[in-house]
Amino acid sequence: MSVQYERDGTIGYIWLRRPEVHHALNRQMVEDLGIAIEQCAHTPNLRVVILAAEGSSSFCAGADLTERSRMSVEDVRRFVRELSFTFTHLSKLRVPVIAAMTGNAFGGGLELAMAADIRILAERASVGLTETSWAIIPGAGGTQRLPQLVGVGKAKELIYTACRISAREAWRIGLVQQIAPQEEVLKQAETMAAVIAANGPVAIQQAKKALDMGSHLTLEERLQLEQEAYERVIGTQDRLEGLRAFQEKRKPIYRGE
Repeated sequence: MSVQYERDGTIGYIWLRRPEVHHALNRQMVEDLGIAIEQCAHTPNLRVVILAAEGSSSFCAGADLTERSRMSVEDVRRFVRELSFTFTHLSKLRVPVIAAMTGNAFGGGLELAMAADIRILAERASVGLTETSWAIIPGAGGTQRLPQLVGVGKAKELIYTACRISAREAWRIGLVQQIAPQEEVLKQAETMAAVIAANGPVAIQQAKKALDMGSHLTLEERLQLEQEAYERVIGTQDRLEGLRAFQEKRKPIYRGE
């Protein structure tokens, strides 16, 4: 399969596996990605997912333009709708997703990374939403997710110019959260995943829900959403375990209960 799901304890991995074409997204790969995401959604006691690409200098080159050139207009419509649906499914996983970007990400590849919660990028890599240079626009969430990350003005600049920016610039504007040498990106993602996995899983899931759902609400509605999320954690055994661990001066052991 061009995408494969693996699990190591409480951490899941979604591996992109089309290195010969820099993990360009064709129809089969999008289907395989959807299957992997569904497997994540139904894995019990999963706490973090790492999205990574195997064996290539690129994270994801975007849509497979060789396949795209053979598509009818209706085929393109269906493909872009499926791509957007799949990326949204990834973004709505109950657990955090870390994109370990060991190489370049352009077009749909960057849109895929933006569907993750956190992005770690190789320091020599470049990224960009380059669609307008091909007389199209980002169609899998790029026009909506990019402004949330970098602001509307910067998003317009990047999309209108179709420019490719360096890892350091991507970090400076908040598009990625960390940069690292290519050989350290996955390790850094795994270190962060381990830290997240050690925290209260119900609390992490509720925090993600409150953060994601509150972006388009009024302040009063966001505060109400936060209170509702807090109500879901206050009665958990994990919260009591955290208090006991503090009193006993030890690390808490959370069970998601």
